[in-house]
Amino acid sequence: MTLRQIPMIIGGKEVISKSTDWRDVLNPATQEVVARVPFCTLDEVDAAIENANEAFKTWRNTSLAARMRIMLKFQQLVRENVKELAALITEEHGKTLPDAEGEVGRGLEVIEHACSIPSLQISEMAENVATGVNVYTLKQPLGVGAGITAFNFPIMLPCFMFPIAIATGNTFVLKPSEQDPTSSLRLVELAHEAGLPPGVLNVVHGGPEVAQRLCEHEHIKAVSFIGSSHVGKIIYDHAGRAGKRAQCMMGAKNHAVVLPDANKDQAIDALLGSAFGAAGQRCMANPVVILVGEAREWSADIVERSKTMKVGPGTDVTVDVCPVVSPQARDKIVKLIDSGVAQGATLALDGRNPVVKGYEKGNFVGATVFTDVTPDMDIYSQEIFGPVLCVVGVETLDDAIAYINANENGNGTSIFTASGWAAHKFQNEIDVGQVGINMPIPVPVAYFSFTGSRASRLGPLGPNGKEAVKFWTHSKTVTERWFQPDSISEGVNTTISMK
Repeated sequence: MTLRQIPMIIGGKEVISKSTDWRDVLNPATQEVVARVPFCTLDEVDAAIENANEAFKTWRNTSLAARMRIMLKFQQLVRENVKELAALITEEHGKTLPDAEGEVGRGLEVIEHACSIPSLQISEMAENVATGVNVYTLKQPLGVGAGITAFNFPIMLPCFMFPIAIATGNTFVLKPSEQDPTSSLRLVELAHEAGLPPGVLNVVHGGPEVAQRLCEHEHIKAVSFIGSSHVGKIIYDHAGRAGKRAQCMMGAKNHAVVLPDANKDQAIDALLGSAFGAAGQRCMANPVVILVGEAREWSADIVERSKTMKVGPGTDVTVDVCPVVSPQARDKIVKLIDSGVAQGATLALDGRNPVVKGYEKGNFVGATVFTDVTPDMDIYSQEIFGPVLCVVGVETLDDAIAYINANENGNGTSIFTASGWAAHKFQNEIDVGQVGINMPIPVPVAYFSFTGSRASRLGPLGPNGKEAVKFWTHSKTVTERWFQPDSISEGVNTTISMK
């Protein structure tokens, strides 16, 4: 079988890299090599950026209506190809097919939102601020944008970036994850099939050198990143020193709070789905549950129900816990589980080294549950990014809020309760960007901004919603006065007042 070579996309065409550095793309369930992806040369990255910069000269002046029609066609094509995109995600990422289809659906939300660009890009005007003087603002595109995405959502994360960017008149260079690039590339191909002009959306591949070039190239005006805190801080620093606008959505340690008045079965089901879905490889997963008061008695129920979570390949629609993305990821997760045992937590359910018949080489870690977890333990302080749930018990809601606010990250959190008063207190006092009330994964819909706080985010503007439109445009304020033909000058005015 001939392995597919992942191309770049430059000027609307597939281009095979001349790089000598190619990496294998593996199926996480089998370790089979399914494709090879290049680490592009810097000359190739420069060519993609230059091509996007040239395309910007005409794309920025393309009418809002024309851009909207392309986005409408794009969303139609994505909708028609959901199963194909999901199959590509599952093959290279490993997540279950239903989960992959759900990811494509969340990406579609952003594309659909971008179809509203004639309304989203409307500006403001005030007439007669002084006699015969009008003032108005324009939301104009920045130029060439860049997007650098993580492996865990190869469709959704690019959709958090380029649809709004190109709909507002920018051009774009995308660097998808080298671990699962094929679905991202197919997404871009569909955008071109929808009528996107050549050069408006280019794709390159690579590692830190390519990312650094995207951050520092003179034609790149803004950089969007979603991934680990370590890399995000480097991206933000490089982009900032080069004078670029940047948004970095980074690491997380999310918590779910359960009050004793919550519906027990609904809460536990939600917790397990959040902790173990996609094998915990979500920045909005809830790897920590805080049981409050009498709800601490539910710990044993959580463990027992976790034992029913089926481990297997993503192609099996009955599977709950899919493989993690790589052997390295699996080894890191197992090492952290080992540390939890060594540091005194109680390993109530051990998911290390599960046997999946027919998939013995897969990167599997089963559902794992720790109790008696304290904040100084590595399993709490580090982002595990695996199917590991830490159970914590506290006396009161105030204790739970303090526990969460003491953590350095502030990406997402949830509370399960039947009390409106308790829910309001929680959302008001918690210092976290995304809050769910009886919702396990509170990722907002695309017309609201994805936020995050503290160490989970760098940059004042996040992806999606109104913040994304602001991020990908700059405001220009125009003050105008038009004189009647043959009018007589009133003389030199040396004051700053307008009458």
